[in-house]
Amino acid sequence: MLAAVIVAGAAACDSSDTSSQGTARSTRTVSAEPAASPKATRSPRTQQDFAASVSAEAERSRQQAAKMLKGVEGKGDAVKDVSVNGLPVKASEEVRSALVRVTNRTGKAAFYAVRVEFVDSDGKVLDTVVLGLADVPPGRTVSRHADSRKAAGVKTFPRIAQAERG
Repeated sequence: MLAAVIVAGAAACDSSDTSSQGTARSTRTVSAEPAASPKATRSPRTQQDFAASVSAEAERSRQQAAKMLKGVEGKGDAVKDVSVNGLPVKASEEVRSALVRVTNRTGKAAFYAVRVEFVDSDGKVLDTVVLGLADVPPGRTVSRHADSRKAAGVKTFPRIAQAERG
């Protein structure tokens, strides 16, 4: 008797009368498995390599800036575009640092050469640091630290000695 009910139910579900309702179908779309992510591989470049590369680029910019400032008379043409603030330090720190900000007020990217002096309370220059800031975007302000080991441990005040836009 149970078999008769199952057969009758199956026959009712298999009705082919589509005249008034149409045919309803369910479609399931199966996407292909996503490709596996590439396995993480270690870069042959180490942190020391990266640091050396950054240091070399900073040194190239510094040398370019020093060369540019050699021929500059007075404070330079970009001194109004540059500001500097001393950063707080502890007496035990080995570096005296200043935050240098350059604002490019021109309509195109520019290279800036900046000479920062660290002076004591008597105005005596204890150290001079030259920075080169490459490709400063128009209308933007960029920042860089000027660091002095010679002025470490002494209360100093940073000041902009020269700034030139190239």
